[in-house]
Amino acid sequence: MLEPCRLICQNRPICGKIVRLNLTEGDTVLDREGYRPNVGIILINERNEVFWGKRVREHSWQFPQGGIKPGESPETAMYRELYEEVGLLPQHVKIVGRTRDWLRYDVPNNWVRREWRGSYRGQKQIWYLLRLTGRDCDVNLRATRHPEFDGWRWHQYWAPVDEVIEFKRDVYLGALKELSSRFLRGMESYEDFAARQPSGNR
Repeated sequence: MLEPCRLICQNRPICGKIVRLNLTEGDTVLDREGYRPNVGIILINERNEVFWGKRVREHSWQFPQGGIKPGESPETAMYRELYEEVGLLPQHVKIVGRTRDWLRYDVPNNWVRREWRGSYRGQKQIWYLLRLTGRDCDVNLRATRHPEFDGWRWHQYWAPVDEVIEFKRDVYLGALKELSSRFLRGMESYEDFAARQPSGNR
């Protein structure tokens, strides 16, 4: 039986939040359309529930994600982000699959630092579906000095679509649909899931 994990809180300030785009030219590459190459991670357990992380000192929740550094492959970036944000190593997970193509979202201007406006549009992402082969207690949100999350939980597979910040919803839905249809046979569809939810939750 998996060991329970506690909600981990962190009092240190962090830098480089995606919502403020505290980026430097040395570690950031934009494509010709102004999108930053990025990886997203959908981590599932044996019940096909997803890892859902609470951002440090915020009331917002999201999947792990992060930029691809110059010279990195998407898979290398995925494993780096997995450790930096979730504290998991390659031996703790199994790659189930990934999206075939980039999925893009635009970030509203008021979320972008003034010096990046006009050149930065948003993120283009390759999404990975990973299955946890380790234990819940292998998750370590304080694996690095600048954690992204201060809490996490297992969540219903489709629930993040309706809970993530609005400008990411289409990408979340697209990634979850593609990966479930290709790699998770018998998974309930998003439409069936949504039909079962109280109208006030949609």
